[in-house]
Amino acid sequence: MQRRSFIKNGLLTAGSLALANKGFSKNVSSKGQPFKLDYAPHDGMFAASAGRDFIDQIKYMYDLGFRSIEDNGMPNRPPEMQSKIGETLAKLGMRMGVFVVPKGGNGANTLAARKKEHLDIFLDGCRKSVEIAKRCNAKWVTVVPGDFDRSLPLAIQTANVIEALRRGAEIFEPHGIVMVLEPLSDTPDLFLRYSTQTYEICKAVNSPSCKILYDAYHMQKNEGNLIKNIELCWDEIAYIQVGDNPGRKEPTTGEINYKNVFKFLHQKGYKGIVGMEHGMSQSGKEGEERLVQAYREVDSF
Repeated sequence: MQRRSFIKNGLLTAGSLALANKGFSKNVSSKGQPFKLDYAPHDGMFAASAGRDFIDQIKYMYDLGFRSIEDNGMPNRPPEMQSKIGETLAKLGMRMGVFVVPKGGNGANTLAARKKEHLDIFLDGCRKSVEIAKRCNAKWVTVVPGDFDRSLPLAIQTANVIEALRRGAEIFEPHGIVMVLEPLSDTPDLFLRYSTQTYEICKAVNSPSCKILYDAYHMQKNEGNLIKNIELCWDEIAYIQVGDNPGRKEPTTGEINYKNVFKFLHQKGYKGIVGMEHGMSQSGKEGEERLVQAYREVDSF
């Protein structure tokens, strides 16, 4: 290619990018209007604009058009703060998304091993979660069964997890709380890693209080084929979380076509929460503005 043509094409490309960025920024004009899907930010996402106080952040999130929040660390907050968050959400007409069941399963406490001490810790966490959920008006709690116990056959481990989750479901069912099982990609030592594996377990537990938390970031890493696998597991999915890959930042920063994914969810009639389980590509107020722009963009299907 001649240098003159190369420069001309480069200028055209730069102009196209400028127009694209300009169009992207126009999405801010929807500020305050509720989104088509119910996206849920978390503590700290808007601290630069609203301050460090989580209550102030929740009110700011509402003003931006968000109608739910999630807070993995809710069990670590003082009971009075849990209640204050619940009261604030109720006044604003917002929903509380997931928090993580205390010690619900990790590398040191795995449900696959069928050890009484591990099961006792898990069930105690379930009971505590019921009280926390009452304070903050939560309906969903996250459970991760923990690591493999490689001394046992896989089928035995699966049976152990199912048995433990049935015990947990017995605690949650009378209160209408749903524990959502989250397959993760953080380490290959984790027992629960695939959506179809989680689907099988939920079918075996056979309880309205045991469903799937489908985190598209983790599933893109572990299995891909997002829309097809969501379709396959649809009747057991109760909660969605997102984050782009690579990087686990907001949509539009990675390889996942979230506009298509969200369009699919909307067409399926999904009325649940879409948790914003990710970081941000930029810091400060500029990063927070870009975060909202990104969600306005992928919500414009």
